[in-house]
Amino acid sequence: MIITEEEIKHLFNKFNSCRVLVIGDVMIDSYLIGKVDRISPEAPVPVVALKQRDNMLGGAANVALNIRSLGAEAILCSVIGNDTQSEVLLRLMKNEGLKTDGIIRSSERITTTKFRIIGNRMQMLRVDEEIDTDLSEKDSAELINCISNLISEQKPDVIILQDYNKGVLSPEVIKSVAEIAAQHGISVAVDPKKKNFTEYKNITLFKPNLKEIGEGLKIEVDPLSIESLQKAADILHMSQNIALVLITLSEHGVFISFKDSKGNGSKIIPAIMRSIADVSGAGDTVISVAALCLAAKTDHFLMAALSNLAGGLVCEQAGVVPVDKYMFMAEASVEL
Repeated sequence: MIITEEEIKHLFNKFNSCRVLVIGDVMIDSYLIGKVDRISPEAPVPVVALKQRDNMLGGAANVALNIRSLGAEAILCSVIGNDTQSEVLLRLMKNEGLKTDGIIRSSERITTTKFRIIGNRMQMLRVDEEIDTDLSEKDSAELINCISNLISEQKPDVIILQDYNKGVLSPEVIKSVAEIAAQHGISVAVDPKKKNFTEYKNITLFKPNLKEIGEGLKIEVDPLSIESLQKAADILHMSQNIALVLITLSEHGVFISFKDSKGNGSKIIPAIMRSIADVSGAGDTVISVAALCLAAKTDHFLMAALSNLAGGLVCEQAGVVPVDKYMFMAEASVEL
């Protein structure tokens, strides 16, 4: 694909005027960092002498950070607990310049927190504190009402549904968002998980990874075969009325298939060779770039190429970090 540097700059400038509503499971990524120099006398486990605590926004909140990093406005909407950790999450949002209007605090839930114990620069243990059952009828109704109001008042250009199987995106919420978005003519981009895979119907863009599409459709998918990938995409096009299917293929790149007003088409876009430090958060970056390209009405193949490029770029950095817009622009100017 050939695109000029001027065209890339024009597209990235378009991102600055986009407004994105991000709905899904938010969480805190908490890092407890220390040194290990002895084994516990109580059990054969290392003792981590704590030196540092770091809390970062994770889940759908990391998608919002990617959107903001790319120059667009992110509106985050989710349900968290009414607990001590909720105060931490809201404070992190405010520190990052994210509005908290779309965050609902529920006494029926806790704020999802993933504690990572790091000793001598190695992850020793992860502890997850969470409730992953679907929202109660009361919380679900409150969330749907909040989403409806945000769409009417904020008029987002695109909606992202970011699913981590923690219960915020229940079938009822998914269906309601699709219906409200259709009424307002707003595109919806989805990053799914296995649990609600087949609940996503009548949406614009669906971005599973290879494992998710295999588990979700209960079929074997060969990442090197365009026929195999197309077969999986066609099931989604027809059974769930999805216009664009973007499958991330890890080291093999991405596959894009579309059947919409622009016609039909599909393509495998190979990954660019990189020095991989950490793949965490790459999917958040891919869906963020793809959604902004939807809002900017970008060519579908260009959208896939840019998403592929951005996902690989963040893998070169350790930890979950949003994509750097200017590094991304510079790389796009060279690689595309």
